[in-house]
Amino acid sequence: MTTPAKQLSRLLASTRCHIMPCCWDALSARLIEQAGYDFTFMSGFAVSAARTGEPDAGLISFGEMIDQGRNICSAVAIPVIGDGDTGYGNALNVRRTVAQYAKAGFAGVMIEDQLSPKRCGHVKGKQVVEREEALTRIRAAVDQREAGSDILIVARTDARDPLGFEEALWRAHAFADLGADILFVEAPQTEKELAAIPEKVRGLHMANMISGGATPVVSPRQLESMGYRIAAYPLAALGAAIEAIRRVLSALRDSGGPMEGPSFADIKRIVGFDEYQAMEARYSEDKRESQ
Repeated sequence: MTTPAKQLSRLLASTRCHIMPCCWDALSARLIEQAGYDFTFMSGFAVSAARTGEPDAGLISFGEMIDQGRNICSAVAIPVIGDGDTGYGNALNVRRTVAQYAKAGFAGVMIEDQLSPKRCGHVKGKQVVEREEALTRIRAAVDQREAGSDILIVARTDARDPLGFEEALWRAHAFADLGADILFVEAPQTEKELAAIPEKVRGLHMANMISGGATPVVSPRQLESMGYRIAAYPLAALGAAIEAIRRVLSALRDSGGPMEGPSFADIKRIVGFDEYQAMEARYSEDKRESQ
């Protein structure tokens, strides 16, 4: 039987750069799937914003994230990578986080080296743990994968801003040596740095594209030529949803309509009402036949 992790591994075996819009709930994940994308990522920033209305600053808990993840993974057939933040504690906490994300249905889990409480990778004030602790987190994550958790490990470093680009490269290289499946150097500050990461560090690399963030936004084609395997867009869908909701609310307030967006029939189709009603009719027929 094909597992989410094996699905993701097969997709990443090709040398092309996959465009990966990020989700925050089951509906956004389903829309990404219906649009034809190969896989998605449960963004911690987006989940924190949508679920609690708070910033991505270490405020949301492991329990809230894993609950959100179960709903997302059960709603789609495409692989989902989950944001595991700092692993929520020491090495044993990291192992538990990896194990529980795998049980929730995630294809991959991202573990980072920020000092807890962590924050969005493109805001000021980030701090990272010492090298030893950073390596211990990734070693623990890989150990849990090797112990039987069927999940890929995405190793992220945020060292670029507080400690410099060379330190970020050193950590990425060390994470690869420990057996991380995907490498993610967060927030390089120039196109030259962006290009240097896959050139200098072997492995599968992910890049984060945020309009107005610390990293220059380049096209997926450019990222592919640099050697990236994943182009992540963590806030593209969330930003579009916020803008659409604002427009509808403004129209309702100012004129009572007209409301933009999909029709009621489209919404019912998106959330699966057609399939639900077909199954409902089937079991109603079975009930009548048994009487």
